[in-house]
Amino acid sequence: MLTRIMPSPEPATAEQRILAAIRAVPQGQVASYGGIARRVGLPGRARLVARILGGSDETGLPWHRILRSDGRIAFPAGSPQWQEQVRRLQAEGVQLRNGRARIAAETDNLDAAVWGPLDPL
Repeated sequence: MLTRIMPSPEPATAEQRILAAIRAVPQGQVASYGGIARRVGLPGRARLVARILGGSDETGLPWHRILRSDGRIAFPAGSPQWQEQVRRLQAEGVQLRNGRARIAAETDNLDAAVWGPLDPL
């Protein structure tokens, strides 16, 4: 007897979609809060992404890969959280200059812009 494998449904809620998109950011890459929002069909909702990310207690969530639109870390410079994010990003090979990473410019293909290779600083 053959068993039919059905594709798993997409996460239903905005929170589930946002967390799934954050999980999908590859090691050594970064994305912006707004880029995540656009990726899940919520343009202009960067603050929602930040709120959901900040309120999540999911173990293993790669929170450190999500930055402001200009590539800066959102935590105050020098704070313990800022230092931890810098440490994690550098451990993954992300190049930072003054607490800022280069985020790929958006193009017609958002997947290529967000998940593609970064230009050297």
